[in-house]
Amino acid sequence: MKTWIAFWNILVKDMRTYYLKPPNVSWGLLFPLAWTGMFLVRSGGGLDDVAGLLPGLVAVSVLFGTTSMLAVTVTFEKKHRSFERLLLAPIPLELLMLAKTGGAILFGVANAFVPVAMAALFMDLSALAWAPFTAAVVLVAVASTFLGLFIAVAVSEVFEAQTFSNFFRFPMLFLCGLFFPIERLPALLRPLSYALPLTYGADALRETVQGAGALPLALDLGALAAFCAALFALSLRNIRRRWIA
Repeated sequence: MKTWIAFWNILVKDMRTYYLKPPNVSWGLLFPLAWTGMFLVRSGGGLDDVAGLLPGLVAVSVLFGTTSMLAVTVTFEKKHRSFERLLLAPIPLELLMLAKTGGAILFGVANAFVPVAMAALFMDLSALAWAPFTAAVVLVAVASTFLGLFIAVAVSEVFEAQTFSNFFRFPMLFLCGLFFPIERLPALLRPLSYALPLTYGADALRETVQGAGALPLALDLGALAAFCAALFALSLRNIRRRWIA
């Protein structure tokens, strides 16, 4: 019981301290709005292309929302030694890190539904497969958050975390099939595309919105779950090696 009380208090503390602050709430709203406007202008197809743009907008909003926020929160607390005090909390390290990342996951899921709310103004979403769509959004948010945790543990400063995040984020955007179908990429780059979690997230979202996924939905969701487990395990190993040992 005390374990879950500690988990809840850490999660609530992070939500109040970081994610529910007005600048971050406005960031969560403005970023998807900016992406939506940019893609609509770039596509030149007007409102008819909203359904085609929605999976990419959701994926990009989640990826940047989660990795940006977690890079700041974890790195900031580590630098100011407040993270060391959290290590004294009477809960296992695994549960402590789930509490620390829970706020970013919720922030990413909330970001994902900003483009959805905008799309509902221009198109009928009744055909959208809501259950698998929500599952895909949550898994993309978890995978992106754990990627942000993996990066934040590897650096010491916030600017290093942001720079290192871009090293992963921008190549993923161009290789995951959001801008170009993977089949049109050079043969040398295709294996790299299938080694990225966002490839499976974008494909799952495209399948649930348009029924146009290239891979089976179960494979997409299973691959995302595997990436979540692997990134979390690697992050825990690095925390024990760099911050505790």
